[in-house]
Amino acid sequence: MFLKNTWYVACTPDEIDGKPLGRQVCGEKIVFFRGPDGKVAATEDFCPHRGAPLSLGFMREGRLVCGYHGLEMGTDGKCAGMPGQRVGGFPGLRTFPVIERYGFIWVWTGEAELADPAKLHPLEWAESSDWAYGGGLYHINCDYRLMIDNLMDLTHETYVHASSIGQTEIEESAPSTKIEGESVVTSRFMENVMPPPFWASALRGNNLDGDVPCDRWQICRFTPPSHVLIEVGVAHAGKGGYHADPAHKVSSIVVDFITPETETSIWYFWGMARNFRPQDEALTAMIREGQGKIFGEDLEMLEAQQRNLLANPTRRILKLNIDAGGVKSREMIDRLLEQEKRPEAA
Repeated sequence: MFLKNTWYVACTPDEIDGKPLGRQVCGEKIVFFRGPDGKVAATEDFCPHRGAPLSLGFMREGRLVCGYHGLEMGTDGKCAGMPGQRVGGFPGLRTFPVIERYGFIWVWTGEAELADPAKLHPLEWAESSDWAYGGGLYHINCDYRLMIDNLMDLTHETYVHASSIGQTEIEESAPSTKIEGESVVTSRFMENVMPPPFWASALRGNNLDGDVPCDRWQICRFTPPSHVLIEVGVAHAGKGGYHADPAHKVSSIVVDFITPETETSIWYFWGMARNFRPQDEALTAMIREGQGKIFGEDLEMLEAQQRNLLANPTRRILKLNIDAGGVKSREMIDRLLEQEKRPEAA
């Protein structure tokens, strides 16, 4: 159903600020917390004493204390103590490899010996002061692949997001899809169109006229296991479009990290990275608010779609040419799942 030997975004650092966090990732119930050295640790969310979720406990001097009877756990998954009790012989918990990088905490839910930090996709914008990032988190009750389908075919913007980023020119402009290494790329370019409300506001936020014809682009890039980064933007018409000088455009990267919780639910880490006016915190907040509303519209549609699919398991889902990005992304996932099942893949 989903790949295990890979890195997923588990949470953001603020979610474990002084407290443990319980989160299910790829069917695994995990508790995340910081040890005495400040490094992130992840173990099974299961107290070896009576089975209570450790995430309902609290932190004390770098140890995770069970909120039921006070059993203390270390970052190595071993029992570290309990008032008036001898617990050294308790079995240890499974631990999960974790990395804190790019403003996120990543977890590896597969075979620990295969966890390689070098396999984490580089995010140059996350380490550059020339870029600003703002985002959020949604829990959505849908198959993670439905979200990938949604992001790899932006035709739906015309209908689902009509008041913000949608416009008829999107569906009138044919997308192209290709494979680039281990990525699927779907691109759509629109010329001499009026910017929709979200982009008109972004232009004005960069001290540009938001009420003139523009060239617009959407370049969606899927990378396994379930990440979609989308280059988006508008430039004043006739200034070079995607390649226009920064003085004539606003562009950004829509960040979509989709982390499966179960077969029909996800943790959706969304955001936007931009390279214009990166120090303007008010602009970051304005964009985050607008983007949050847009993704809230996706949430409503995807959950309704999932309910419909569950209620009609024998119905065949049809495909159009606009579905090529999602179809090829699913094919790539299926191929990698087969590789992961084979012993030699390890």
